[in-house]
Amino acid sequence: MTTNTPKAVIVIFGATGDLANRKLYPSIYRLFRNGKLSENFAVVGVARRPLTNEDFRNNVKNSISQFEDDNIDPDKFASHFHYHPFDVQDLSYYQSLNTLLHSLDEKHETEGNRIFYLAMAPNFFGTLAANLKSEGLTSTQGWSRLVIEKPFGHNFKSAQKLNNQIREAFDEDQIYRIDHYLGKEMVQNIEVIRFANAMFEPLWNNQFISNIQITSSEVLGVEDRGRYYESSGALRDMVQNHMLQMMALLAMEPPIKLTPEEIRSEKVKVLRALKPMSVDEVEDYFVRGQYDRGIVDGEEKPGYREGNSVDPDSNTETFVAGKLTINNFRWAGTPIYIRTGKRMQQKSTEIVVQFKDLPMNLYYDKGEAIHPNLLVIHIQPYEGITLHLNAKKGDYGTTSTPISLKYNNNDNNDKMNTPEAYEVLLHDCMRGDSTNFTHWDEVALSWKFVDIISQAWENKKAQFPNYESGSNGPKDSDALLEKDGFHWWSVTPEEE
Repeated sequence: MTTNTPKAVIVIFGATGDLANRKLYPSIYRLFRNGKLSENFAVVGVARRPLTNEDFRNNVKNSISQFEDDNIDPDKFASHFHYHPFDVQDLSYYQSLNTLLHSLDEKHETEGNRIFYLAMAPNFFGTLAANLKSEGLTSTQGWSRLVIEKPFGHNFKSAQKLNNQIREAFDEDQIYRIDHYLGKEMVQNIEVIRFANAMFEPLWNNQFISNIQITSSEVLGVEDRGRYYESSGALRDMVQNHMLQMMALLAMEPPIKLTPEEIRSEKVKVLRALKPMSVDEVEDYFVRGQYDRGIVDGEEKPGYREGNSVDPDSNTETFVAGKLTINNFRWAGTPIYIRTGKRMQQKSTEIVVQFKDLPMNLYYDKGEAIHPNLLVIHIQPYEGITLHLNAKKGDYGTTSTPISLKYNNNDNNDKMNTPEAYEVLLHDCMRGDSTNFTHWDEVALSWKFVDIISQAWENKKAQFPNYESGSNGPKDSDALLEKDGFHWWSVTPEEE
């Protein structure tokens, strides 16, 4: 292990939950295995359940059982994990936790560095933050950082209240709001594709790009998350954070330097430049949908309203498509379309940049309509980049045919070593790099934009359900683009 790797005690609130077991413990293991985390670390699992250290360590070993590495003894790795039963509202538990943290600081020589990871119900975030400070858990010789999962509030007003509570205990530069999309390999590649290639950045504007499309579709339905989804919907669950974050990365100006402050500053400018809508204008720019029964992979699936904890007359959307307009010099007149939905035809997150047609098409006279140039950034489940061009057909004529130049990260032999999103973000947090976390200004502006849409939809009953499971969403989504002369692109590497 290298000596300059981070040293810290990581306190995970919600340590027996799904997120901790599926994502956090495997990510910590991979960081340790790859030399990104030294022997000087400890993890304290905090939850209401009364477990022993041995019980907790067995849970951790189960969560990393898919990894096989002869160089790492699972028992030795798990010995860094400690369990502490906890009651969020009882201050005596904070005091005993503080005693444990001090002993672990000494044992593992972590120099008082602490990460408090809130992987639990968001209604406790404010109380937890305040009590961590009041009981002295943030008063150490090292640094203290607070990691928060989404949702960060339910609307702007609740997000602002939560932020005010947390800011009484932690400064903005100590708060790491996780959007796991920002840890994905190909989302992080957006900046590199744009700013490290002379062939793209000069064309990255309304003079050369006709539209940009961001799609995030899932084959799965809401499953057993009905209670959460009824209070969230696709708008709050996906658009307010993931979709607007990807849009900001695509549309931002080149930062002066690649520092967290400069990158965030440019993203905030994009969010400020989003064309505001009135409640009455929402239906001109946004479409909502809810899935009905349908066939997925040859099997009939139930509709959303048939799910557990779902209102039989639910007005909650499981699909959102929208047209975003950015009122600045670079993007005026170039729409950015977004869509996200559950129970759709395929699982895919991708970005399609469609370049404008040539001013004169020499091949149209020959009956050949030129295929537009497309840059496709595949985010998941495929990871890669495809550039669609036109070239001469391999015959005696002079007609053109579409070809594609592609890089598919899934075919890369190093794919198995590509860090997972949570692994990247945990490592960034330990190093104090907040580039791929959302600043309060971004959260606030995103909520203000989304709240107008929420208000319009809550005031009007939708004609749900309006798309079949296994389809590409409601027909109104297609019409949203057709009235601008465009259509949705959906090109996976398998189809190219």
